[in-house]
Amino acid sequence: MESFRTSGASPKGNAEQIHFWDPFGILFIFLQHPAALSVGAQQTSKVGVEKLHPEVATMTTKSTGSILAGKASSSPLLSSAPRQRLVTKDGRCTLRPPPYPAGKWSRAWSGAWLLALQDLWGLLVNLRWRWVLLAFCASFLAHWLLFACLWYLLAHLNGDLAVQDHDHPPPGHVICVKYITSFTAAFSFSLETQLTIGYGTMYPSGDCPSAIALLAVQMLLGLMLEAFITGAFVAKIARPQKRAGAIQFSPQAVVGQHQGKTCLMVRATNLLHRPLVDVKVSAVLYEEHEGQALYQTTLDFQLDHLGQQPCPFFIFPLTFYHPLDRHSPLYPALCEGSSNHFELVVFLTALQEGTGDSCQKRTSYLRQEIQFDRRFVPALGLDARGRYMVSIEHFDTAHSKEPMSRDCVVQINGDGSDRME
Repeated sequence: MESFRTSGASPKGNAEQIHFWDPFGILFIFLQHPAALSVGAQQTSKVGVEKLHPEVATMTTKSTGSILAGKASSSPLLSSAPRQRLVTKDGRCTLRPPPYPAGKWSRAWSGAWLLALQDLWGLLVNLRWRWVLLAFCASFLAHWLLFACLWYLLAHLNGDLAVQDHDHPPPGHVICVKYITSFTAAFSFSLETQLTIGYGTMYPSGDCPSAIALLAVQMLLGLMLEAFITGAFVAKIARPQKRAGAIQFSPQAVVGQHQGKTCLMVRATNLLHRPLVDVKVSAVLYEEHEGQALYQTTLDFQLDHLGQQPCPFFIFPLTFYHPLDRHSPLYPALCEGSSNHFELVVFLTALQEGTGDSCQKRTSYLRQEIQFDRRFVPALGLDARGRYMVSIEHFDTAHSKEPMSRDCVVQINGDGSDRME
């Protein structure tokens, strides 16, 4: 560190001597000579890339030299601000409702709660399990407490609380519920009535119409509550989204040759042994256009010679293809050097063989998550006994294949100057 400050050597030569475990030295060099740290980091990254991936280093040599020479880059990955994904890799939407103005916050909050209560079933089914269990316990406890208060109020208004011996009440006095002498006893009777336990100690009198009416109301509301909560539990357990969790997409898409055509390829697999039927794959391209933040275009994916027909049987990894011809919405972005930001959201829809319920799995790919001049490694093979075996470790593996068409441009600097030869 001292030699850099006193010897006057070039930043490039001394940046290689930086010890990354000395944060104060790095901070001093960065404050005194900012270019030293940036150039040193670029050289370190270049050496690491050449050691690990020599083919990638060959492709990036030209672009790195351009940057170091001062050439301006028009790549959105290098010059534009990072953008939020619309859909995460596991299919979750990242958009959030806009913040409300300070004066309208309370009104908007009450309106949101009203909309949520109108769709109480959907709200309960989509809640996490811990909140569902909390709602289950809280709803039954609130129901028992409510009717405990009503039973206690009935005993108070009827004068049962003042009776010392419920076995020998005063002449002419009809006790509505035997042995409700406190709120604890009223809560116990409410619990026994709701769960139809019937210990036999406390029971309503047939000569008290108010008790019979309150008993009927509690039973009806209790049955409705039990049916609602039980149905929500069953619906949450049997949700199709749980089955869709066993569908996995390749983390990266590849562009390569398939049957003599340049195609965009994505791979999907079914992690469970239960097959899915009528599998369809579609995609929506969200691309920035002038005058519109995100322009939506649909894309079609094909499976071998099935064309647009759904795949009738999904049990092993499948590779879906989208031809990158001049009619493809992705052609300007991938093959003509367009620098517009885009996000490709892929949807896989299938039916469960046992129940017939539809499930959907989705993921998204950004520009930097698409590899060029690649083909997926076959994930289905034969063992020594002639049985088909699925190799999960090769599911998302891509290797270099035959070169692509010269019409397809690999975006390195973003200016379309580097073509795949």
